[in-house]
Amino acid sequence: MDQRNKISIVLCTYNGERFLPAQLESIRTQTRQPDEMIVNDDGSTDRTVEIIEEFSKKVPFPVRLEINERNLGSTKNFERAIWRASGHLIFLCDQDDVWLNHKIERIESVFDSDDSVGLVFSNATLIDENSRPIGKNLWDYSFPKQQREEKNMLKVLLRQNVVTGATAAFRAEFRKLFSPIPTDIPNVIHDGWIALVISTTAKLVALDENLIMYRQHSGQQLGIIRESKTLSDYADDIFYEEKEIQRLERIFSALQNLPAFQSHKVSSSVQKIIELYIEEKQERIEHLRARKNLPKARFRRLIPIWRELLTGRYHRFSRGFLSAAKDFWLRK
Repeated sequence: MDQRNKISIVLCTYNGERFLPAQLESIRTQTRQPDEMIVNDDGSTDRTVEIIEEFSKKVPFPVRLEINERNLGSTKNFERAIWRASGHLIFLCDQDDVWLNHKIERIESVFDSDDSVGLVFSNATLIDENSRPIGKNLWDYSFPKQQREEKNMLKVLLRQNVVTGATAAFRAEFRKLFSPIPTDIPNVIHDGWIALVISTTAKLVALDENLIMYRQHSGQQLGIIRESKTLSDYADDIFYEEKEIQRLERIFSALQNLPAFQSHKVSSSVQKIIELYIEEKQERIEHLRARKNLPKARFRRLIPIWRELLTGRYHRFSRGFLSAAKDFWLRK
């Protein structure tokens, strides 16, 4: 096996004693062992630290544990841990999943086959709190099929993050590009930011292989898009789209503040994509407002519904003639 890569696993923990042993065991049994494991604990009050210390005595690679003096939150905790890693390839790791035993070996082979690859991420089997498969894969929710057909990953990631950190690994050289990781962008945490920034300069590879078992916690929801049904839903969707515009604007502002990005030729192309997406979201807001504000009297709805049909927005943002008919006949 080619050993020219030094591999670091970066694990961040916080009160993870319930699921952590299974995750650590899946790392211990990897066919390609890591060269080091970096662990940053964010102030656990359970047995998490003790479990990690016991684990470090059982494995042939060093486990470098650091306990934060104060709680940093997941994004800044990962940022700190990433900078402690000395490997060429950095594998992100959550405390509550289970890795298939060939995960490291499989992902390393992708990096070895193409020097232009900056980040690799995979699909995953969804499991419940009792480690039972729930019959769905992660990408069924987080990476829709139509987005997988898009060749430009930057376009995909600006629309929504499809890279789950627990499935991802990247070349350490990109740390300088994506740091510091911002914490004030709506719906963006460390994995989304890392993938987005790397996609501006390097190739991302999506492996449609289930390389981890990704634990699904109660109440978790992964990228489910719903059709509006009531007036309150329209208001909620309008609010969501307004927040999405803020997200896009703040992403571009944050990118511009990164020294490595300021001089990069992709700056103008990123701006064009963001402007296009903002324009699209503004149109969707207009469409939602048009549906929300339809007159109570049914016969008075005909003209505004017809106008929305002529713009094509019923077909772009709703369900075409079906939604138009529903607005005419069923709206109270």
